[in-house]
Amino acid sequence: MSVRQQAMRLPLLLDEVSHAHFPNPPATSAQIEAFEQRMGWKLDADLRAFYLHCDGASLFDLVNSPFIFPALAKWVRARKFIFGEDLDEGGPDTWFVVCEVLDGNCIILDVSQQENGRSPIRDGYREGFPDPKWCPRIAGSFSEFLAGALQSKGRWFWLGADEQT
Repeated sequence: MSVRQQAMRLPLLLDEVSHAHFPNPPATSAQIEAFEQRMGWKLDADLRAFYLHCDGASLFDLVNSPFIFPALAKWVRARKFIFGEDLDEGGPDTWFVVCEVLDGNCIILDVSQQENGRSPIRDGYREGFPDPKWCPRIAGSFSEFLAGALQSKGRWFWLGADEQT
């Protein structure tokens, strides 16, 4: 899907989050600026639109959600999420948790690279972290991941049927 097609589809995805799931109230521009200052990098267009729409969300279930997108104030590096400490030997400092999934795993935004102005998304498989073989790229952008999550009925759509939770 082209960047233009993704950009045109994102408002539909955000409407679905609002009407069928559990979004938080929107982040303010000031919250986004503070987040970017704290992180040292800027949200890409998809993430900026998502957080201006809702400052995090739970999909499918409010209490036991299979996909939890954290509020900007709760973002951490993947290595801190996985190991409890933000140490260099724990993995790349450019991998951030964009979504928590069941079983202590996560979905990672890799800000070390961009294609067409968007950062790729990786599987944050706890047992294989931070080996890129076990934490492969699963989407080219946040909107691509969000579309898959919304269509998944709560399943880990990026895994084969025999690997599903």
